[in-house]
Amino acid sequence: MKTVNANGAHIPQLGFGTFRMPEAEVHAILPKALAAGFTHVDTAQIYENEAAVGAAIAASGVGRENIFLTTKVWVAHYGRDAFSASVEESLRKLKTDHVDLLLLHWPNDAVPLAEQIGELNAVRERGLARHIGVSNFNTALMAEAVRLSAAPLATNQVEYHPYLDQTKVLEAAGTHGMALTAYYAMADGKVLGDPALREIGAAHGKSAAQVVLRWLVQQPDVVTLTKTATESRLAENLALFDFVLTHDEMMRIHRLARPDGRIVSPEGLAPAWDKAA
Repeated sequence: MKTVNANGAHIPQLGFGTFRMPEAEVHAILPKALAAGFTHVDTAQIYENEAAVGAAIAASGVGRENIFLTTKVWVAHYGRDAFSASVEESLRKLKTDHVDLLLLHWPNDAVPLAEQIGELNAVRERGLARHIGVSNFNTALMAEAVRLSAAPLATNQVEYHPYLDQTKVLEAAGTHGMALTAYYAMADGKVLGDPALREIGAAHGKSAAQVVLRWLVQQPDVVTLTKTATESRLAENLALFDFVLTHDEMMRIHRLARPDGRIVSPEGLAPAWDKAA
């Protein structure tokens, strides 16, 4: 698996995401995903499946040292009285003494960002997380988080797919030496029937989904998450590194972006998003 080097964190470019995946599904599919070749697993406290992820990794027979494991601290745990305890609980559920990447899941104005970043650094210094980063931050919050952090931040995990222009976030991440980790790559399934993506896929003998994933990982310092509960799709999702999109194809996909392309923007959590470039 190819990796992105982001401030010293070597993040496998393709991750197996577990958002909205019930524990039974995790138990059933994650060992098969690891056996198929996935080496990057993404979960979060709020997904309520960390224990299943930990059990599935343990049952897979794949050594923990061969897995890049990410989890995210939920906003309710950002204060000094809860942060480290919540991470310790995550590690117990995940059956590990550390995660490879620990993220703040969403911005939360109720706790000063300096305190959030301080707690993130503190658990890293204790060895509970090898690398740290953020998720769903706009460029202003990214810059402030970088300024406040003693340790370099590895990534900003954000929604990114062909219908959402994330040029400003990509450029900001590059300025800070960070990766951009894309979630919702399939735009909640919308890309699968897109005529342009299907046409590009046909030229390469690939599906629209594979085209989108390739478009993402072909961009500098972009990591993407993919998710499936279907065993037959595991190999399809991994088959991204045996073809290359042309410059014209990349630009054609970029031009699919539209002003109303954002899907994930929960009230009370979402920041003031950067406007499209």
